[in-house]
Amino acid sequence: MTKRTNTKLRVRTATLADAERIAAFQQAMALETEGKMLDAVTLRQGIAAVFDAPEKGFYLVAVADTEGGAAPVVASLLITYEWSDWRNATFWWIQSVYVDAGWRRRGVYRAMYGHVLSLADTGGDVCGIRLYVERTNAVAQRTYDSLGMHKSHYDLYEIDFT
Repeated sequence: MTKRTNTKLRVRTATLADAERIAAFQQAMALETEGKMLDAVTLRQGIAAVFDAPEKGFYLVAVADTEGGAAPVVASLLITYEWSDWRNATFWWIQSVYVDAGWRRRGVYRAMYGHVLSLADTGGDVCGIRLYVERTNAVAQRTYDSLGMHKSHYDLYEIDFT
């Protein structure tokens, strides 16, 4: 077991070398939240598409720098973009958030969110940050509330063609 005293979290932009870990996180999240097994080929292609086309978004990962050990990736999230003609600027959407079960409730998401805010602050045309959360995920909702986010007055509607 990894000793977690003297552990520093570092958040960085993901690289293609992180794609397998991100895919594992996404498989785990789909199973935990929706009871779904994702098609591994489609998932890997979808993740690769983000690295191949930066206009789609970018991934961030949290790395636990531990004393005397490897620095494992313990969380990831995806930022995608939504253009707002009303604001002549871009909303960043936080998506695909996953924190390894052994690292939850340790400030990992808080560190990642702080990094997102810092990037957005220097991003030029970022007018806000949005995310969606399952109605029944009270823990996540409390986390987002504690970070200063608030429930929007919008509801999400969709048609899923897959």
